[in-house]
Amino acid sequence: MGITIVGLGPGNGRFLTRQAWDLLTTAEAVYLRTSRHPAVADLPPHLRLESFDQVYETAEAFTAVYATIVSTLLALGRAGEVLYAVPGHPLVGEATVTQLLEAARAQGIPTRLVAGLSFVEPTLTAVGVDALDGLQIFDALALGDYHYPPLNVNAPLLLGQVYSRLAASQLKLALMAVYPDEHGVFLVHAAGEADEQVEALPLYAIDRSAQINHLTSLYAPPLPVGASLPALAETVAMLRSPQGCPWDQEQTPQSMRVGFLEEAYEALEALDADDPLSLCEELGDLLYHLVMQAQMASEAGEFSLTDVIAGIEAKLKRRHPHVWGDWQAPDTAAVLRNWELLKQAEKGAEPGATPNSLLDSIPEALPALARSQKIQSRVGKVGFDWPGLAGVFGKLHEELAELQQAASPAERQAELGDVLFTVVNVARWLGVDAESALREANLRFARRFRIVEQLVAERGRDWQALDLAALDKLWEEAKSSLANDEAPVKVGDLVSGVRHAE
Repeated sequence: MGITIVGLGPGNGRFLTRQAWDLLTTAEAVYLRTSRHPAVADLPPHLRLESFDQVYETAEAFTAVYATIVSTLLALGRAGEVLYAVPGHPLVGEATVTQLLEAARAQGIPTRLVAGLSFVEPTLTAVGVDALDGLQIFDALALGDYHYPPLNVNAPLLLGQVYSRLAASQLKLALMAVYPDEHGVFLVHAAGEADEQVEALPLYAIDRSAQINHLTSLYAPPLPVGASLPALAETVAMLRSPQGCPWDQEQTPQSMRVGFLEEAYEALEALDADDPLSLCEELGDLLYHLVMQAQMASEAGEFSLTDVIAGIEAKLKRRHPHVWGDWQAPDTAAVLRNWELLKQAEKGAEPGATPNSLLDSIPEALPALARSQKIQSRVGKVGFDWPGLAGVFGKLHEELAELQQAASPAERQAELGDVLFTVVNVARWLGVDAESALREANLRFARRFRIVEQLVAERGRDWQALDLAALDKLWEEAKSSLANDEAPVKVGDLVSGVRHAE
């Protein structure tokens, strides 16, 4: 009783190891995962070959193919000795082998592995790359299923099983999420064989190759500039090191607070201006601050960048059971309800984590409008709210009247605060984000006023001589000149969304 698994190497019989050849010459029969492999023609002539090719032809999915192969081999292994041969190395891209080993171990069936040369070594020889230079190895089929592949673009990448143009098409879409479309890569066909071919082409064109077959792999060189999170983390750590920058070395988590806030506002400004290039730069500045804070915390032994990423990654999956679980959420309203339920459950499950007030977890450092809207949204969830929008507008008229009657500076400040607070409540009832709405109003006013300044200068007018009627006319001209550029902001763009990191 037992199962022996042997690797046939990446090409014809000359790649067979001596151990594999000795085993095959003394065996009577061998079960092949596939006969579509160059080494099969060079196997000892006395061997009886049993192939699982027919399983591939009849099954509807690879999972069914693997299950059939494994169950067949387990039955043979329980009855006697069986020899199973796979392309390359048994533990490089061979799903049937890993499943077979696990099942055999559970059933108490002895197994033995006989190593074979994998596709990795001849492919690296073809492209002239050292594997110890940070090489990443992935299955192209598995990688093609990712929306954002887990790759370090600053390290070399080798992908096996680029076996068809369809697989290459799916693969390139995944890779273009992290690499530039024009990034130069290499398709390696029949690595190590006499007809080996190395094809250099841009990433976007890999599925146009007419040479792709079941012996094709892909090599992607690292990007020439630092473009990965590990690269940025290393740069920041270097700046903080004794060999780094005096300014960065002197910083503390508290000293970076002002800059952190400034970068966040500059990112918002780029969003308001709908300027992708500026947004890209500002997000980079903001990311520097995030990594810098994590680096300083790591130096203090508090937490690491890995902890930060692991925490938010786990939270996102925990808070989205309708994506990574069996909850149902047919619309955004259901998502929001589930989100709040999960938050409450998490806080209740953590000893001492339940806040004394609903408002305790709302940051005081938030901009005033945003914090006001957050406060009103939070208390509204427990029924502390107006029954309808009419009541909110009534309250706004009442607060405006009180502001008009205020006599002292202190009263005027207090009443104006009440007016603003009520206006924020109006925004909440209308489904509008008050902070975004005011930023948009500021931008509109600034654009129009700059046009007024331009008109005054072009016409040689004196600001002091312009009365209200003249200014209003100039203002209307400015509005008209910008009418086509100032498309109304969609309410949906200003609606407060789910705060995933809250």
